[in-house]
This record gives sequence, C-alpha cells and structure tokens, in this order.
Amino acid sequence: MFCFHGYGMHGKQFLSLEPALGGKYTFIGFDLFFHKETKLHNQTLAAVKNPITKKAFAELIAEFCAFENINRFSVIGYSMGSHFATVVVEEMGNRVDEYIVAAPSSINPGMLIRAFSKYKLGNKLLERFTQSEKALINVLNFSKRLGLIDDVGRNILYKEIDTPELRFNLYASFTYLRLFETDEGKLISTLIKQNIRSIFIFGKRDAMYPPHIGTKFLKKLPKAEVVILDKNHEMIDKDFVAALAGLLL
Repeated sequence: MFCFHGYGMHGKQFLSLEPALGGKYTFIGFDLFFHKETKLHNQTLAAVKNPITKKAFAELIAEFCAFENINRFSVIGYSMGSHFATVVVEEMGNRVDEYIVAAPSSINPGMLIRAFSKYKLGNKLLERFTQSEKALINVLNFSKRLGLIDDVGRNILYKEIDTPELRFNLYASFTYLRLFETDEGKLISTLIKQNIRSIFIFGKRDAMYPPHIGTKFLKKLPKAEVVILDKNHEMIDKDFVAALAGLLL
C-alpha cells in the first residue's frame, strides 16, 4: 500500500493503519516534495516553477517498484496526497488493486488551490505573500472569512509559515500541484476498465472538502464505495482505521 500524506504531514501519517491491516498490507509512506527530507536537487524558484509532470512522477514510482521488486500495489492518499494517488492510478492503473482517497481534494481542489497553483497571477501573488509571514497570516484569515478554509485548515497552514524555509515549502507545494489536476475522464475510465476497487472517505464536518464535492463525480462511478465519518478535515485517527479495516479485511 503506497501512502501519500496531506500537506504539512509526512510519510508516517498512515502508520496507525499497520496494527489493524499490517497482516494484509506492507505500508510504504513517501515524504512528498518539500516535506521532511524530500527536496529537489535544484531547489530554486525557477525549478519549482517548472513542476514535475504526471508521467515523470509515475516513472519515479515505477523505478521504485522495480528496485523493490513490487509488481502490484494499492494506493491511499489524504487531502493533498490524493492528487499523487490519483496520478498513479491515471498513469499506472494496470498495476493498481485499490484506490483509496480521504478528504479527496483531487476531486475538487477548490478555489484557493486552483488560484494559487494553476493561474499565473494567483501564483505570483502567492510567491509575494510567502516572502512575509504577516502577509500570509492575513491571507489565511481572509480565506477563512470567505469560507475557503475552516479553522482546522487555517491551523494546519498557520503552523507551516513561521520560517522562510516553511513559507518557501508552502509556495513550492502549491506550485508543484499545477500539473496534477485530475483528468476525470481518464481516472473513471481506468478505474472501471482495470476493475480497481475505489473507496472515497469524507468527513461530515470537513468544510474544506465536504462530501458534496463528490456528488457529480461519484454518479459516474457506480461501484465506488463511499464512507462519511463524523469528522472534520483532520480524520486520520482510530475511527478512520476502524472504518477502513472494516472494508478491507
């Protein structure tokens, strides 16, 4: 099970799954770009603005699989990590058994991520904002007032902006998602054609990625399994483990 964590987290985020599911899966958690020790060889603004493509990321996963002698695998992604899990399915679906996404921003990343990652003006503004802690705090507070993020989302981001390095990582993480926008048609076609079991987990009280963002998408995927937990955006806990174990065991 390849694990892709959320923003500000790390590869051990899904470690809590191991006691319940370790008899069935070997969990491999990756530290995503600009998290923990995963840095670019050339970590400059110019390099960050030329983000990795879906194909190139899939090639990295394929190289890892070859090195570890892994033929087939499942994927799980949370929030930001759902984009990475989705790319793997789009590009390597013939090797995937299960696709599990929680708080799946890959379905609909929302106005904030689209503005700061995809659009040139928004990305330039984010670059300027990340040069000042005060400016970013104002952006977070304004985004919260607009309802683009909730208290949980604001607190997650707030903890990640108190040093220049963390602010750079914030900018880099948003910018590196620019080419990872979900190809809905390709994803749905791959899930159906390859008979990949798909599980979507939402938090009932998640203001950032609430269950309704999946309404249109999930109608096109009739065999998808949907779980709605009584949680906010921070949902990877014992209840999450119990719900997932109930499905997978």
